[in-house]
Amino acid sequence: MNNPLKEKYGPLPIVEAMIFSSENPLSAEKIASILELNKEDVEEIIKILMKEYNHNEMHGIEIVEIGGGYFFRTKIPYAPFIRKIVMGKESDLSKSAMETLAIIAYKQPITRAEIEHIRGVDSSNPIRSLLEKKLIKIQGRKDVPGRPHVYGTTKEFLKAFGLKDLSELPNIKEIKEIIKEPQLKLIGEEDEDKTSENNS
Repeated sequence: MNNPLKEKYGPLPIVEAMIFSSENPLSAEKIASILELNKEDVEEIIKILMKEYNHNEMHGIEIVEIGGGYFFRTKIPYAPFIRKIVMGKESDLSKSAMETLAIIAYKQPITRAEIEHIRGVDSSNPIRSLLEKKLIKIQGRKDVPGRPHVYGTTKEFLKAFGLKDLSELPNIKEIKEIIKEPQLKLIGEEDEDKTSENNS
């Protein structure tokens, strides 16, 4: 690829711009394909960028790896301030929504009937809430009579909980401890609570 900017400054600022502008986590393979570079070279560039942003207190953003790709996000201590700008409604998850989300995360793909069988109660409202927050999505239909929808988690779910992939899900014991809490806070909200306690 004959790109004068690439030739003058090297690929680092281009990789930085690509990750910054991508709405979803961008894989090293995708970047390498676009820039006609080796994947290993791109990964080395990303490491340099992560060192620059993630370990520099002068930056309020960082690069993280989620779902096999990389993206910029607000550093956790500053997330509460940004959330007040970008979120039009509370991001808290109720206990019922957290229970439902945990079941979907570990049992996906799963139908509403199967979720309700595990929970023992109607789960239409928690499912609707999780769909609205884009933490889960409809992955298709199950090949059984009635062909009900099956649900699974999204990349937004991974981003919200700071997971690279589903293999980093906490174990069942940890999940049970989380569910005992009256409400689950998404990334950044726990820091806001600590700040409030310190100021009181």
